[in-house]
Amino acid sequence: MRILLVEDEAPLRETLAARLKREGFAVDTASDGEEALFHGREVPFDLAVIDLGLPKLSGMDVVRGLRDAGQKFPILILTARSSWQDKVEGLKYGADDYLVKPFHVEELLARINALLRRAAGWSKPSLECGPVKLDLAAQKVTINDAPTDLTSYEYKVLEYLMLHAGELVSKADLTEHIYQQDFDRDSNVLEVFVGRLRKKLDPDGTLKPIETVRGRGYRFAIPRNE
Repeated sequence: MRILLVEDEAPLRETLAARLKREGFAVDTASDGEEALFHGREVPFDLAVIDLGLPKLSGMDVVRGLRDAGQKFPILILTARSSWQDKVEGLKYGADDYLVKPFHVEELLARINALLRRAAGWSKPSLECGPVKLDLAAQKVTINDAPTDLTSYEYKVLEYLMLHAGELVSKADLTEHIYQQDFDRDSNVLEVFVGRLRKKLDPDGTLKPIETVRGRGYRFAIPRNE
């Protein structure tokens, strides 16, 4: 999942970016409002974390500009201001949640995961499709309650496909959402990840969890559990 992190305080920005990357997110950063608005309009992010106190253009103006441009990804605002008026104003302009500084990184991660799954229509903290279960918080995958060992990028591919279970996901879209901006995006590598995933999730070939739509992309074919 690809996140835009907008924070003008370099130490905090670098610390949060490093932690988000360790948690498996692809992270693009911006240090001011103008840069944030440019990236947010041009790149297909899954979520943005935006500090309100930014130079050049305020975080509130960035949120409003992104929504005016038709961007619908979830936005979580960070604020050093604890007054309810600032929180309400941020939500009014299109933010989905807020966090007051200082905060624990674990709370930020929990809110990010909650926003991502809700945006994809999931109400529970784990994604379940047939016997396949993906725990977003623990980043663990089980098949019929048996743990399945995945590499970081295998997990990223599965997470994105399961969040959009039943939907056709193009190779280009999948690549944009799982890779860092400066990563060598080779479509053949993506095909290798998908091939390995199929073998790990379905060693005997009975589940057929990932469908290839020739020339168009992939679809996680096992229906969501109600």
